[in-house]
Amino acid sequence: MSSKSSAEVIIGGKMYTLSGYEGEEYLQRVASYINNKINEFNEIEEVRRFSVDMKAALVELNIADDFFKAKDRIEKLEQDLEVKEKEIYDLKHELISEQIKAETNQGTARELEIQNKELALQKAKLEAALEEALLDKDIKKTGKK
Repeated sequence: MSSKSSAEVIIGGKMYTLSGYEGEEYLQRVASYINNKINEFNEIEEVRRFSVDMKAALVELNIADDFFKAKDRIEKLEQDLEVKEKEIYDLKHELISEQIKAETNQGTARELEIQNKELALQKAKLEAALEEALLDKDIKKTGKK
C-alpha cells in the first residue's frame, strides 16, 4: 500500500489541503477537474446569478453525471472486451483445429506420394516386363534371337 500524501490545492479560489494514498500530481488533477467544472458553469450567464449553494449543487450533479457516464462506458467496454476475448478464444480453437487438419492432410499427402512412387515403380516394372514379353513373342514369331 502507498503512503499517505497531502497536497495544497486551490478549488474555486480557496486553498484546501487534500490527503490521500494517491500522489500529489493526482490530487492536483482532481482539483483541476473540479475547477474546470466550476469554470464551465461560471461561463454561463444565467448560472452566474445563482446562489453559491445552487452552483455547488450543479457542479456536484455535473460531476456525478460524468461519473455515471464514465461508469456506463466502462461497463460497455468490459462487455465488448468479453465478446472480443470469446471471439479470440473461438478463433484460437478454430486455428488449432485447422492446424491439426493441415498436419493430418500433410501426413496423408506424404503417404499418397509414397504410394504413388511405389505404383510408378510397379508400373515401370510391368511395362518393362510387358515390353520384354512382347519382344520374346516377336522373336519366337520371327524365329530370330
